[in-house]
Amino acid sequence: MTMLELIKQPWHWAFAGTLIGLTVPILLLIGNKKFGISSSFRHLCAICLPANIPFFKYEWKKEIWNLFFVGGVLLGGMIATQFLSNPNDVVVAESTKAALTEYGITDFSQMLPVQLFSLENIFTLKGFFFFVVGGFLVGFGTRYAGGCTSGHAIMGLSTLQMPSLIATCCFMAGGFFSANVIMPILFKFLS
Repeated sequence: MTMLELIKQPWHWAFAGTLIGLTVPILLLIGNKKFGISSSFRHLCAICLPANIPFFKYEWKKEIWNLFFVGGVLLGGMIATQFLSNPNDVVVAESTKAALTEYGITDFSQMLPVQLFSLENIFTLKGFFFFVVGGFLVGFGTRYAGGCTSGHAIMGLSTLQMPSLIATCCFMAGGFFSANVIMPILFKFLS
């Protein structure tokens, strides 16, 4: 088996989890750096906005590594999509298929449901709710919580931060509530 074939195989979730978990001590050891993705938006705004907004007035050059990290995540995603994609259909549990079929999602050939995430949906009412309203709520929640799920759940919990525990519990509760209460209402309303 070649290295490329090995990389293309499904890996156990614990392997990826271990690698992600190891980023925390590595970042702490190489310079007391904090892991998180949403902070890169603040760094980009601090670089691009010349206005005297106090929130963006800080030493963003010390955090430039974070932008390289996010760039690497995007580049890695593009490389994986282009060269390491699994040609087989995505495996979805039958119970999940049955639940999603009730919402009008019937194409399970890709990672994201085509009935939601397509160019045709961007300028529809459904697209407005899922992309614009959903994106605003994610951005607002991230800012309100003082960070994103990766920052709180990976970095914050591993360094025993109580605000990160509270934020992670709220993220999970919000996700469960959205998936089980809000999504069915939205699908019925937008169908």
